[in-house]
Amino acid sequence: MLELIKRIDSNTQAEVQDTLTLPYELRIRGRLKAVTDNGRDVGLFLDRGPVLRHGDLLQASSGEVIRVCAADEPVATAYIENGLPLARLCYHLGNRHVSLALGADADGRHWVRFPPDYVLEELAELLGATLSHHEAPFDPESGAYAQAGREHAHSHAHSHGHDHDHSHGHSHDDDHNHAH
Repeated sequence: MLELIKRIDSNTQAEVQDTLTLPYELRIRGRLKAVTDNGRDVGLFLDRGPVLRHGDLLQASSGEVIRVCAADEPVATAYIENGLPLARLCYHLGNRHVSLALGADADGRHWVRFPPDYVLEELAELLGATLSHHEAPFDPESGAYAQAGREHAHSHAHSHGHDHDHSHGHSHDDDHNHAH
């Protein structure tokens, strides 16, 4: 089994020997067994935290380099007008704490992509979006704590119960311990 132990800069001029295509739910893991696109058994032994992104490079203990690819998977894509409608849709979906991918098609149509969920889909339609259900790579935004579009280790310690609904303006005193 090829042991993938190190993330390397995707701008590095490295010869890529193989690709590893994974759905999002597996690209969030630092430890797993998988099979490359050429049929090689691999084990991931990576630091926990950063999500593997489409195009990331991984180096094996033997020095070989493998490129990560985002697999096609079932998604809902909400198409909506740019500007305030897009911002409003992102705000309301984000308030549901769902991972979102954002983009625009070659024809300029803006979209928000998320895992299929009838409640989120209904919300998107209420906000003026047109939905499409299909299979596509799901590579969501990396979040507010990403550096230049890349995740880094980030932990929180919350010293309060988190039972509340989101229908009120709220200010919770969160104790955040950040390990960067």
